[in-house]
Amino acid sequence: MNPFQDFLQFTFSGLTGGAIYALIALGFCVVNNTMGIVNFVQVDFVTLGGMLMFSALFAIGLPTVPGLLLAVAGVALIAMLVERVGLRPARSNHHLVLIFLTVGLSIILRGIIKLVWGKNRMALPPLTSDTPVNLLGASVLPQALWILLLTVIAIALLTWFFYRTPLGLAMRAVASNPTAAAVVGIPAGRVRLTSYAIAGSLGGLAGVLVTPITTLNYDVGVLLGLKGFAAAILGGFGSFPGAILGGLGLGLLESLSAGYLSSAYKDVVAFVVLLLVLFIRPKGLLGK
Repeated sequence: MNPFQDFLQFTFSGLTGGAIYALIALGFCVVNNTMGIVNFVQVDFVTLGGMLMFSALFAIGLPTVPGLLLAVAGVALIAMLVERVGLRPARSNHHLVLIFLTVGLSIILRGIIKLVWGKNRMALPPLTSDTPVNLLGASVLPQALWILLLTVIAIALLTWFFYRTPLGLAMRAVASNPTAAAVVGIPAGRVRLTSYAIAGSLGGLAGVLVTPITTLNYDVGVLLGLKGFAAAILGGFGSFPGAILGGLGLGLLESLSAGYLSSAYKDVVAFVVLLLVLFIRPKGLLGK
């Protein structure tokens, strides 16, 4: 393999991982824009997506596409339950209190996942055949192509929702000016519930897509979620284009550093980049 083919191989690998980080980062941004908090339960939505997909395929026996839709919808429902039961009854609206609540809810949810599915590592089959596809000399797994395609579709649907639907416009109004939104009667509870449903869907989709090329375990979403959080910070926390740019950029940095330096530094890169961004440009690449 020549140097150009090596570069293409690393690039496709980086884009695949970056697409997963972008989905997770978008979930963080949706909740932050409507509630002003960091939702640390997002990391467990990723795990739940893989777990529900596993149960849909092997416990219920559903085909791949219905199983994927059921898993994503199931995580969205659980996310709504987390907001309605875990956060809304809180007597304090202080952002720091709510953030600590999400940390506690994350620990509880991870414990429930461990009780239901156990601690053993599991594996999910790819969405289609795992025969590599040759693209410009690079060998790419079909699962990687599915990740890129479904990520693009998810981003397109998210854009349509926020710019073309009344509820999406209401959520943008809350994100832009919460006080003015409250004055004109936009229902805050409905907006918060919807933001959690969207965040759960994005996290669940990320889990469904990434676990066939990794392993499935009760805490598999923790590291992925933290990298998604780093991607959101890199792009500018709360910025949707920034989340996409940060996710793809972080994935490429990881892949290129693993390919040209050492794979031992792959997981370190995300957090080194996070520290550098916080030191040099705390608002992120596209943050306001």
